[in-house]
Amino acid sequence: MKKLINNVDDVVTEALAGMEALHPELIRVDYENQLIVRKDAPIRGKVGVISGGGSGHEPMHGGFVGRGMLDAACLTLRWQRNWTRLRESR
Repeated sequence: MKKLINNVDDVVTEALAGMEALHPELIRVDYENQLIVRKDAPIRGKVGVISGGGSGHEPMHGGFVGRGMLDAACLTLRWQRNWTRLRESR
């Protein structure tokens, strides 16, 4: 076995579902835009920290969303296209 992947086309969707199942009290998941956002974001007076994944590393940054870490992560190669949607998700 080389990878723990059921189907290459479902990697990001399954990662989002797993994160949502593990931490529903901490994060919001946007399946359409493939985003993970802190549940309490945006926080007044705090600069939001966002990371984009992709280029074969998805869904790497999704696990770093939380208090003292990232405020949001985009788990797709379509990072630039999702920037507007990420701003609107707050």
